Amino acid sequence: MAVPPGAASPPDTAQRNEIGPLGQLAVRIEEAAGLLAEMWNRDAPDASPVQLHALLIIERHRDINLSGLAAQLGALVSSASRLCDRLEAAGLLQRLPGPSRRAVTLRLSHEGAALLDRVRRQRTEDLGRVLARMPPGACAALTAGLGQFRTAAAKMAAVPWPGLSIPA
Repeated sequence: MAVPPGAASPPDTAQRNEIGPLGQLAVRIEEAAGLLAEMWNRDAPDASPVQLHALLIIERHRDINLSGLAAQLGALVSSASRLCDRLEAAGLLQRLPGPSRRAVTLRLSHEGAALLDRVRRQRTEDLGRVLARMPPGACAALTAGLGQFRTAAAKMAAVPWPGLSIPA
C-alpha cells in the first residue's frame, strides 16, 4: 500500500508481533481508513478535502460562526475566514447576520448542500463496489464489528479525548 506524504509507514511484521493482537487490529483499521481517505478525497472535483471538511462541519453545527468553525478545523480564525471566502465565491456557503452586530452565521447554500449530497452518493456507491467484492460472511462480520466499534467510541466520547467527536 502506498503511504501518503507525511504519513507514518505501516509497521513491519516484527513490529506487528510486538504490538499484540489489538495493536495489529488498530494498524489494519488505520490502513483501511487511509484507503477510504484516498477514495473519498478524489470524489469532489468541486471542492478540496479541507473545503469538504468545512462544509460538513457547517452542516453538522447549524448556526456556527467563524470562530466556531476555526475551532472545529483546528485553524486560525483568519485561515477559516479565507476558506469561507473561497467557499462563498464558489456558491457553496452563505454568511448571514448573526445574533449580534458583528457576528456572522455560516450556512450551506443550496449548492453546498447539493455538493455534499453528491459526494455522499458517490462515496456510498464506491463503498458498495468494495463491499460487493467481499464474501457475505465478511460483510456481516464487518457490520457487527463496526456497530460495536461505534458503541465503544461513543462511550469514550463521554470522557475528554482530543479530537474525538462521535456524531449521532
